[in-house]
Amino acid sequence: MHRVARSSSSPGAAASPPPLPGSPSLKPRKEMNSGPGAMENPGYCTGSLDSLHRPSDDDDDEMVDIAGATLDFSSTEDVPPLSSDYEEYSSSRAAGMNGNGPSRLVDPLDDPLPGLGTYEDFNTIDWVREKSKDRDRHREITNKSRQSTLALLLSVIDAFSGWLLMLLVGLMSGALAGGIDIAAHWLTDLKEGVCLNGFWFNHEHCCWTYNEMTFHERDQCPQWKSWAELIAGTSEGAFAYIVNYSMYIFWALLFAFLAVALVRAFAPYACGSGIPEIKTILSGFIIRGYLGKWTLIIKTITLVLAVSSGLSLGKEGPLVHVACCCANILCHLFTKYRKNEAKRREVLSAAAAVGVSVAFGAPIGGVLFSLEEVSYYFPLKTLWRSFFAALVAAFTLRSINPFGNSRLVLFYVEFHAPWHLLELGPFILLGIFGGLWGAFFIRANIAWCRRRKTTRLGHYPVTEVLVVTAVTALIAFPNSYTRMSGAELISELFNDCSLLDSSQLCGYKQPANSTGAGNSLADRPAGEGLYTALWQLALALIFKMIITVITFGMKVPSGLFIPSMAVGAIAGRLLGVGMEQLAYYNHDWFIFKGWCSPGADCITPGLYAMVGAAACLGGVTRMTVSLVVIMFELTGGLEYIVPLMAATMTSKWVADAFGREGIYEAHIRLNGYPFLEAKEEFDHSSLAVDVMRPRRSDPALAMLTQEGMTVGEVETLVESTHYSGFPVVVSQESQRLVGFVLRRDLLISIDNARKRQEGVVSASHVVFTEHAPSQADDGPPPLRLRGIMDLSPFTVTDHTPMDITVDIFRKLGLRQCLVTHNGRLLGIITKKDILKHMAQIANRDPDSILFN
Repeated sequence: MHRVARSSSSPGAAASPPPLPGSPSLKPRKEMNSGPGAMENPGYCTGSLDSLHRPSDDDDDEMVDIAGATLDFSSTEDVPPLSSDYEEYSSSRAAGMNGNGPSRLVDPLDDPLPGLGTYEDFNTIDWVREKSKDRDRHREITNKSRQSTLALLLSVIDAFSGWLLMLLVGLMSGALAGGIDIAAHWLTDLKEGVCLNGFWFNHEHCCWTYNEMTFHERDQCPQWKSWAELIAGTSEGAFAYIVNYSMYIFWALLFAFLAVALVRAFAPYACGSGIPEIKTILSGFIIRGYLGKWTLIIKTITLVLAVSSGLSLGKEGPLVHVACCCANILCHLFTKYRKNEAKRREVLSAAAAVGVSVAFGAPIGGVLFSLEEVSYYFPLKTLWRSFFAALVAAFTLRSINPFGNSRLVLFYVEFHAPWHLLELGPFILLGIFGGLWGAFFIRANIAWCRRRKTTRLGHYPVTEVLVVTAVTALIAFPNSYTRMSGAELISELFNDCSLLDSSQLCGYKQPANSTGAGNSLADRPAGEGLYTALWQLALALIFKMIITVITFGMKVPSGLFIPSMAVGAIAGRLLGVGMEQLAYYNHDWFIFKGWCSPGADCITPGLYAMVGAAACLGGVTRMTVSLVVIMFELTGGLEYIVPLMAATMTSKWVADAFGREGIYEAHIRLNGYPFLEAKEEFDHSSLAVDVMRPRRSDPALAMLTQEGMTVGEVETLVESTHYSGFPVVVSQESQRLVGFVLRRDLLISIDNARKRQEGVVSASHVVFTEHAPSQADDGPPPLRLRGIMDLSPFTVTDHTPMDITVDIFRKLGLRQCLVTHNGRLLGIITKKDILKHMAQIANRDPDSILFN
């Protein structure tokens, strides 16, 4: 929706965007918004056509702060504000029209101009217009295909181009994800040692060729040397421990510094998770450069560095951003996606599914994630293409085999004991814990991020990242469960102890009469190793809960899936071991009688870890169906769907009791994005007339008349206001609505007409009628602009209930809606007006909505 930053002259029309707060290096352009919607650092203006397509020499310095990152207004990596073809087109046409060419009326409908129908940065697209453009294009191709074989072939190619694009997106995303996995594994191991056979080998690959070690010594081989062995010549003793400790901190700080420095210097949009912005973009919002090539390159590199630094973050959320960057760049190869914003968003919805597919090895869960959590518009055709793209990406990742185990999934489990109905009680307890943790995390993280944005802390992103990394490394190294990577920790917690397992979590006492089926073991009493592991896990749980709150939202790529799952998996493993010991020592209790006899394998602690991971992730993100599918795809535990469903649903109910927003919706609201959440209910009894602009105390609505206004008067109106569009009425007296004109299209058409049409001056009349009125013989020719006018703008009456109006905005993706009474124009409602109204109802600050 176009923003409504209303100037004091004439509120009520759709307005152009205000600049964002927190932008230290903004330079003013030709015109500034001096109205109440203007921010304290003005820097983005559309007062003239020059500001649209002729950026100044200093544009690289014009930055703003959005989503905790410094943004560049001059970025044109996506579709630029104006096509470069426009100037060539205008100059060539001007040579013909102003020179020897005949004079004629110029109608953009008959002779479309490059740049018409495009959008400015930080504006919302017109879904209705974009879908209409695509239908017209498709109708034209269909009509031509009946006329010749070549046209039929071109129509087949056009129909197939969507599937080809999906293939390319899947291949590119799968290849990048495989590279990220391999590089992150190598750099993570580099913090602890180096391979003598080749420094590019990680620990596991370095020891593959060594055949002279036992199973228990599989992580020790002469080719792999710890830093203490290389520097001090020994791996034992206090000095060796200090050397390893110091090198661990050094590498962590180096990786974190490189990550934040690259983000700050080359691609400010590469920080964070990216999913809140992806959701907003898919709803129709435009953030130029957010899905560009530099963002893709820097996010790919810094994601590896951030994960390897040991910070409490994951790569799964950022991989959705990476996949969407790939899709956006590849869209430029196909005209129908390059020139249509709505079609491009269908591709980006499929790319979000691809991101989850390559992040977890869960293609079906990825499609459901895109449908449930990310996408705003998800037709059946997009569902099929998402499925195909996720399949291609998963196949590509499996071919690369980054985990070296010939499996696609991130955490493969083999549980042998079935779960019992009475275990639903502990599973629901884990769901309650996950909901409480999710509610706590969202509130704490939003409070910390708000503090970061509003205090001096936000001015020192490099220092913040280095301090948090140093604290994380100092506390994490002594505890083996915090020292290992998040994915490795979760894999360890999901593991079911077998006969050959040497993990500390499997430090049970071995009874003389123990029996087990196959490779599984009967429940056993806990030994010293297990008690030590439980204490370490308890400390790791507290540390992870605190440090994740501070880490998420820093100026490095940071995902939330793995840290949230780690918290839940730790809690689940602790509860699982507790249940196991309770069952072992109390077989005669009534809750265990009949299904847990002595010597049986009753309780599986790894299953509790898996359920806990799903519960905590569900509490943070409020995912349900897609989360359950991702979890059973992730682990292969298909028979444990019911426990996962019970815990996930309980988690959502508990978290919703404290607030219905997930972490992504909370960050969208924190950043002031114009996002109408479909899950949010509107139950207020207000009417359209209560929300529309202008209000009673505001000046009259700025509007155009279908005839009678001159070019000079139109230009004066446009330059004296900052609205993104103007209603067109029959006359100022009747104010009967005729249509709606976008400011951008108006500026382009007038500027182009002055160059192309001989005799167009400030005194020329602007007409929006089908036939130009008669003119005096000695008068200048009129300028017909009916072709750029929307003849069927969406309207509601002044007594339309706002809940119906909100539904119209959500389901049609409207930018603005005009309010009429018996056909007479009264005012306008924009998406920003609705969001401000909803914020007021919820007792929130309406000025927190920065965009429209």
